[in-house]
Amino acid sequence: MANVIRLRNGLDISLKGKAEEVLFTVENPELYALVPDDFHGVTPKVIVKPEEGVKVGTPLFYDKKNPEVKFVSPVSGVVTAVERGARRKVLNVTVRPSKEQEFIDFGKKDVDKLSKEEVKSIMLETGLFGFVKERPYDVVANPNNTPKAIFVSGFDSNPLAGSFEFKLKGDEKNFQTGLNVLAKLAKTYLTLHVNQSAPALKEARNVVLNYVDGPHPAGNVGVQINHIDPINKGEIVWTVKAEAVIFIGRLFNTGKLDFTRTVAFVGSEVDKPSYCKLILGAQLTKLFKGRVTKDKNLRYISGSVLTGTQISKDGFLGATDSIVSVIPEGDDAHELFGWILPRTDQFSVNRSYFSWLQGNKEYALDARLKGGKRHMIFSNEYDKVLPMNIFPEFLIKAILAGDIDRMEELGVYEIAPEDFALCEFVCSSKVELQKIVRNGLDMLRAEMS
Repeated sequence: MANVIRLRNGLDISLKGKAEEVLFTVENPELYALVPDDFHGVTPKVIVKPEEGVKVGTPLFYDKKNPEVKFVSPVSGVVTAVERGARRKVLNVTVRPSKEQEFIDFGKKDVDKLSKEEVKSIMLETGLFGFVKERPYDVVANPNNTPKAIFVSGFDSNPLAGSFEFKLKGDEKNFQTGLNVLAKLAKTYLTLHVNQSAPALKEARNVVLNYVDGPHPAGNVGVQINHIDPINKGEIVWTVKAEAVIFIGRLFNTGKLDFTRTVAFVGSEVDKPSYCKLILGAQLTKLFKGRVTKDKNLRYISGSVLTGTQISKDGFLGATDSIVSVIPEGDDAHELFGWILPRTDQFSVNRSYFSWLQGNKEYALDARLKGGKRHMIFSNEYDKVLPMNIFPEFLIKAILAGDIDRMEELGVYEIAPEDFALCEFVCSSKVELQKIVRNGLDMLRAEMS
């Protein structure tokens, strides 16, 4: 077996609502939306107008700072609206799909016969480059930069994330083609879990294979980078989600864009947690209808319960999300004596309840904060769930103080908000760590530019 990274620190949160490995069919949505906020670091310039017709692959907006980076329509149809918020910020561009889908034909490509620049040009033209992220800063990659490596995580260890091996079925050839494309751009690492056995993953070519054994956040690409090839000041690394690798492979194999992905529909409030096929940006109204608990306030999340985005029941699937979670909101819960009672149905990291004696019990956690915000407690609790060679408490404090030199010394170049999701979950001080990290990275990027 290739290099195996064994992680001790971390935490697997056992939640009710894990997806059964079966597919169900969802009615076609009435709207699709492309949300610029799904592509952090982009300043969008919209190039379509309401009532304008588009095909799959027609650019909807581009990045003002790097105009060659385009973001295209996932479906063909008619643009219905360009929604804006405060200071005319673009919130989303919505498209009503046509009955018969029309595709821009970019032509099949033989990856072996293409140069690095030709591959990059194709990805920019088709809008696929927007799915490449860059560290430091965890933003959409700058095509003018040269990365030392590209990292792909072949599994997701988030709670209820589902199996990528199941999602990969039928797309094995496209996944390998996508890896071949990335290998043209830079040395590519593919990291798998030791329990994965799919031949398309274990026998992947043109990549450096590594294996990880350990609890969440073992599947986070930031943790994998930290243990395989850490980022030093001045170095650049690109990351691509495994689902986006499939998108890339489909384009080069067929000449057409296909943004369909297998989504895990999960959570304690989902009647039958399982998988479905959805196109990115799909409105989720018909997915939720008749499939979630009634007569209860619910939290709808595009993404995982730790890192996803809260949406309404008429919200849209995030451009980079392959999980849709539904959990109780919890605002109607009233508990006598709060945490003092000796409970058996509540999860506790520090074993405050007797539930830890029940082994692998699954919990129906809600969205409550459970406690008021207080001063930051220095207790090394972050180190227990963050298996990276950094000092997370000191780094957070350096970010809050705006001390750039100290942030650099403490490893800010290697991190992304998702790496601190578990720290936020266990934080006794109820600190919004992911928001702090995001603000810190944006501040550092502004200073360095």
